Amino acid sequence: MKKRNVYLDHAATTPTDARVVREMKPFFTERFGNPSSFHSAGLNAKNAISRARITIANFIGAHEDEIIFTSGGTESDNLAVIGIPETKFHRDAIKVATGKEIPHVITSGIEHHAVLEPLLAYQKKGKIHLTVLPVDRYGRVSVSELKQSLRPETLLVSIMSANNEIGTIQPIEEIGRAILRWRKSENSPYPLFHTDACQSAGYQKLSVEKMHADLLTFSGSKIYGPKGVGVLYVRRGVRLTPRAIGGGQEKNLRSGTENVPAIVGLAKAVEIVERLREKDSYGLLRLRDMLAEGLLRIPKTILNGHPTERLPNSVNISFMDIEGEAAVLYLDAEGIMTSTGSACASVSLDPSHVIIATGLSYEAAHGSIRFTLGRETTEKEIQYVVKVMPGVVERLREMSPVNLDMKYFSREQESESLEKNII
Repeated sequence: MKKRNVYLDHAATTPTDARVVREMKPFFTERFGNPSSFHSAGLNAKNAISRARITIANFIGAHEDEIIFTSGGTESDNLAVIGIPETKFHRDAIKVATGKEIPHVITSGIEHHAVLEPLLAYQKKGKIHLTVLPVDRYGRVSVSELKQSLRPETLLVSIMSANNEIGTIQPIEEIGRAILRWRKSENSPYPLFHTDACQSAGYQKLSVEKMHADLLTFSGSKIYGPKGVGVLYVRRGVRLTPRAIGGGQEKNLRSGTENVPAIVGLAKAVEIVERLREKDSYGLLRLRDMLAEGLLRIPKTILNGHPTERLPNSVNISFMDIEGEAAVLYLDAEGIMTSTGSACASVSLDPSHVIIATGLSYEAAHGSIRFTLGRETTEKEIQYVVKVMPGVVERLREMSPVNLDMKYFSREQESESLEKNII
């Protein structure tokens, strides 16, 4: 019997759309010129990048000169959250206005590692003061807590638009308005506002104007485009310290010969998303809810993320008393491909920082599995997963050294229980 092939890891990466591949193909062979060359082959490549830049700018309601091409979401995030605090112009402006030598940055506890790790490293080096905002049980940032955290020396706020692990959608437009009101009240251009929109780009209409975003990140691999290409929107007038210096490409912010095929492919993927966004989202909502309802029939399970303010393709479930990594391997043997969280963090066996940030126990985090649907996901595939999963969970629970009869303890409840047992 032919092995099933049910791919439910679209938050990690999506298959490249065949139309995108066709658009890219000539730029590997026939139209291979270097965009920096003065001859016709180079000009053809340069013009292709210019057209792609316009398409992508229109996608988020920006100007074409505000689009910087990168190697992906991680580089774009790094360029934003490191590039702003590194820029002497911004540091000096904060110092003159407030007398503070070290600027302040705000982020949340559920950000992608591409945002959290560099900010934590910069805090450790003493280059920034960092506030990491907590989230509620559903993974939502409190706008009021964010406003209370703002200081005159706050240089940057970085909050993702939708979470890559649990799919929770943040109130980004409300956050943007709150930051804008703060600026007006302080008569200051700061803080600048960055949002990582890698997961939401395929399902939400992005408008940098409505978000009041100064910087925005998204990538090709999450929207049926090629891997190895991303975008950083940088509002006119915002200065950044470059991360790669050399040939001066991408407004001197990202030197190096441009990846023309990938850039062209990303623009094509964006065009397709614009046409199919509503259709994709509507179809996925029904399948997402069908999957969630089916899996939650398994005893001792809990849905992670917001029940409604969630991406239409995202289901994250904690299965108590099992290890998520083992479940992923068992499911793979059944032809079902899922993940335990961010693909970028898959080399680590640490529990999901996102699940922990929502207040659940380490056991719940270790037993969490992320199912992310895509354009080609079918109802039969969902039914198959719902059929297979109970058996996988049962087998793993039988092998588990600890089989707790618990009501999804939070860390505080777990601590109280342990203290009682010790007494």
